[in-house]
Amino acid sequence: MRLRKLIIAALASVAMQPVFAGNISKVYMYGFGASFNDSTVYFTDIQEVDSAWVGKQGFLYSRDNYSYQLRDYLEKLHMEHATCVTTWSKDRKDLEKKLLYMKKKYSFTNTKKKSKFHYLIKDLSINEFQFKGIYPDDETAKKIEKNATEAKKNNKKRERMAPKGERPNHRKGGMMGGQGNGPMN
Repeated sequence: MRLRKLIIAALASVAMQPVFAGNISKVYMYGFGASFNDSTVYFTDIQEVDSAWVGKQGFLYSRDNYSYQLRDYLEKLHMEHATCVTTWSKDRKDLEKKLLYMKKKYSFTNTKKKSKFHYLIKDLSINEFQFKGIYPDDETAKKIEKNATEAKKNNKKRERMAPKGERPNHRKGGMMGGQGNGPMN
C-alpha cells in the first residue's frame, strides 16, 4: 500500500511539471523580404533570439509568425504585399553561410546567371528591426507534445507488428526499408 502511494506521488509530480520545460532555447535567425512589385529586397542582420521554442522533433514553433513580424515592419516602410522568409538555426556559422549565399543570389556580382533583373539590397540592422520570441501557451504545448508522443508510439507499434523479415530498416530508404513492391524486386 505504501509503495503504491509512493508511485502515485512520483507520477503526479512528473505530470505537474510544465510540458515545454527545457524547450525554450537560443536560436539565431535572419529575415528576407521581397515584393513582386518592387526591385528592392530587404535582409535583416543575424539575430540571437533567446526565447524561441523548439519542439523535440527540432521544429521551431510558429515559424510563420516570425515572418509576419518582418512583413508587418516592411508594411510600415510602405512595402505592401511583401513576401517574407525567416531562416533559423542553432548554429550561427551555418546561418552565416546561408545568408551569404542568399545575398549573393540577389547581388549585382552574380555573373554566372546572366539575369536582366537587378535588385537593390537593403540591410535592416538590429536597431531598426528585431525579432521577438514566440512560444506556445500551456494548452497548445500539451497538444504538440501529445501528438509527438502518439506519433512515436504508432511508429514503435508499426515496427513491432511487422513480420521479423519485413521490419523497416531506416538506413535503406526510410519507411519501406529499401524493399519495394515493384516488378524488379
